[in-house]
Amino acid sequence: MEDYLHKSIPNLKPFDFDLHHDSHFINQQWVLVNGISKKKSVYTFRKDNILEIKRRNQIINTSWYINARNVFSIETEDGLIRVKAYFKDNDILVLNRQDKKDFAVYINTTNYESELNSVDDIKDYLKEKYKQKASNVIYEHKFYYIEKSKEFGPFKVEELSHKVKNEEISAYCFVRDINEADYSKRLRINDLIAELQT
Repeated sequence: MEDYLHKSIPNLKPFDFDLHHDSHFINQQWVLVNGISKKKSVYTFRKDNILEIKRRNQIINTSWYINARNVFSIETEDGLIRVKAYFKDNDILVLNRQDKKDFAVYINTTNYESELNSVDDIKDYLKEKYKQKASNVIYEHKFYYIEKSKEFGPFKVEELSHKVKNEEISAYCFVRDINEADYSKRLRINDLIAELQT
């Protein structure tokens, strides 16, 4: 069953009680992605094993428990289900049913300003999230640049941008990531700066 999950959603991290329970799980508002086009459901796992499910103007209180092997037992309208929890990252939770090839995906909207009410809202959320993540990676990463057949660096994008503004180097110099062996990607300083400004 878990092979099916990991092929569908790669790079999942298993729920770790010490790491995730208090900071990423309890009292967070998790919007269920599955079926959002029909109805929006928000799940909040409270202390004292209470699971609060909000749908439109209705609030349902059920229960949840976790055992020593990090298997959750959740009381739903369909009865008791057992799931294993995984995180795609800090605000994407996946609950994998233990008895069938079935999983549910949730997005943590506790600190998200806009509402997620539709598939389009989720697409916008994910697009913005991963664009920001890519910008953060670029911002923190270091690059070499080549000018007049000589290599310089490594520098962060902020440093390269400063050099361009001060006209120390051209914005059209080729750059390579510190983990790349050559400049075959044909990426220029200007491309890095433009990515951070989008």
